[in-house]
Amino acid sequence: MGEVKATLIGFSAIVMWGALAVFTTWTGGIPPFQLVGMTFTIAFLLMLGKWLWRGEAIGAHLRQPVRVWIFGTAGLFGYHFFYFMALKNAPAVEASLIAYLWPLLIVVFSALLPGSERLGWHHIVGVLLGLGGCVLLVSDGGAVRFKDQYLLGYLSAAACALTWSSYSVGSRYFGKVPTDAVGWFCAATAIGGFVCHGLFETWIQPETPLIWIAILLLGLGPVGAAFFAWDIGMKRGNIRTLGALSYMAPLLSAILLVVAGQASVSLVLALACLAIVAGALLAAKDMIRRRI
Repeated sequence: MGEVKATLIGFSAIVMWGALAVFTTWTGGIPPFQLVGMTFTIAFLLMLGKWLWRGEAIGAHLRQPVRVWIFGTAGLFGYHFFYFMALKNAPAVEASLIAYLWPLLIVVFSALLPGSERLGWHHIVGVLLGLGGCVLLVSDGGAVRFKDQYLLGYLSAAACALTWSSYSVGSRYFGKVPTDAVGWFCAATAIGGFVCHGLFETWIQPETPLIWIAILLLGLGPVGAAFFAWDIGMKRGNIRTLGALSYMAPLLSAILLVVAGQASVSLVLALACLAIVAGALLAAKDMIRRRI
């Protein structure tokens, strides 16, 4: 598989993550860890369906080295654990801004990969433009104030960003591990989600068809196919381009919320759109030139 194709597959994950906010709002009051357990179970069943369809042995990709299991499970479950801990212990705006440092960290960490080229100015400027647009979106153009009393939440958000960026770039070191193995990481994450749900939350039964549909859509898309597509993009695609393009996710979320009638068009949204799109195009200019 060529780099451009793999990058486009990775970008499809970003597009799917753009629908995460809308689908999540449709789940009503389902607790976060319960939602993690339910949606990652669906993600595993999605990969299980693929194995059965192709007549593959279900346990074929289960036999992975311990370090691969630790890496994959820590990446998927760790990201969600720290993100929800951040939201629990700090205001959503500040927590989200810190957590959304992961695309910037992906671009920076990619320079540490063996044989990687030096970071170009367009990578740095592009990802900073994306970060600026993300700040506008999350803060809605208002002031952001960090307070000492929320330090635990801030640290959790930073751990979230470090976990996901390290997992993403680190996937390159495990290039020989098939993407199908991510299905088992999803199963382990689902178990972790249900365990945390039992420890920290109370079960809430989905009561309407819309909630069940939202859970199903999350498991098939943003939580399911997206992680499989992201694995392909990180292992075979252009990591720096995907890092910069990742800031398209909150932008797409905002646009979909507007379309769904849950948000309104504003100058802040327009400016954020301009900054993120400009940053993405700038960071991806090398790949665009090759295609032209």
